[in-house]
Amino acid sequence: MNKKVAVILSGCGVYDGSEIHESVITLLRLDQRGAHVQCFAPDIDQAHVINHLKGEEMQPARNVLVESARIARGNIKDVRELRADDFDALIVPGGFGAAKNLSDFASKGADCSVQADVLAAAQSFVSAAKPVGLICIAPAMAARIFGAGVTCTIGNDADTAAALTQMGAEHVECHVEDIVEDNERKLVTTPAYMLANSIAEAASGINKLVDRVLELTHE
Repeated sequence: MNKKVAVILSGCGVYDGSEIHESVITLLRLDQRGAHVQCFAPDIDQAHVINHLKGEEMQPARNVLVESARIARGNIKDVRELRADDFDALIVPGGFGAAKNLSDFASKGADCSVQADVLAAAQSFVSAAKPVGLICIAPAMAARIFGAGVTCTIGNDADTAAALTQMGAEHVECHVEDIVEDNERKLVTTPAYMLANSIAEAASGINKLVDRVLELTHE
């Protein structure tokens, strides 16, 4: 039976939303593996909007759900509708939106919190003992979702790793093509564009993450 996987997006664009390459690689690999996918995003304003050509903040404000719909080709729902009972696994691509919109890690570091609707949705998978994949900077939310002692990776950035450790996570350094798995919690993480210098490098780890998350749905 084909697995059903929820994907939470955080906007559209590396600097203020979901990293587009990571999101598309994730969706492509899930489709290649025969999974049924539904995308979700919080119905909130972005923390800010970045002009991706100039790297400057711009106006007006944009909505995370509306912007995420660009990646999902319109097939997306409010994350408040996401329930673990309806899916076999959850995956969250990276991009600064994970640290700005899904959480406030970008501004508050170890003192961050996860957006309430996103936290409730993610923790429903934890409570159901269903696998979760967090990509790139998204593992910054791991300690808030799973609690202290969770094992994860963001690659090898010392400052970010230190913040995760301060939050109670156990950080493991990881190469771009590899994954780190917390066996007890069924959490899989990979660095992707925290380390990747090309879309192919990002895909090397993301494909492994997707494959392992799907394998865990059988365990």
